[in-house]
Amino acid sequence: MPRHIVKNDTVVVVSGDDRGKRGKVLKIFPNKNRAIVEGINFVKRHTRPTRRSAQGGIVEKEGPVHLSNLMVVCPKCGKPTRTGIQQLADGSRVRVCKRCRETMER
Repeated sequence: MPRHIVKNDTVVVVSGDDRGKRGKVLKIFPNKNRAIVEGINFVKRHTRPTRRSAQGGIVEKEGPVHLSNLMVVCPKCGKPTRTGIQQLADGSRVRVCKRCRETMER
C-alpha cells in the first residue's frame, strides 16, 4: 500500500526551525509517524570513546521529524504538494501529485 511519504522522496519542511528547507528522506518510522531527512533537524549526541571509534566527543546527526511537518516535492512540477492514490487498470495503486495529476514513480 503506498504511503504519503516514502524513502528517497524529496520533501520540504512545512513548520519548525528548519521551515523551507528541502532534503531527501533517509529512513521512515511508520509506527511513530516520523522520518529522518538529510540535512534537517540536527541534534548533538555526546559520545564516549569506544573500540569502534577511538575519538569521543560531540557528534551532530539528523534527528527524526514528524510526518505532518513534511510535504512531498513532486518530481514533475518541482513544487510541494499533497498526494493522492490512484488505482491503475491492472489493479496496482500509485501515488499521484494533486497539483499536476502526474503519477509519482519510485
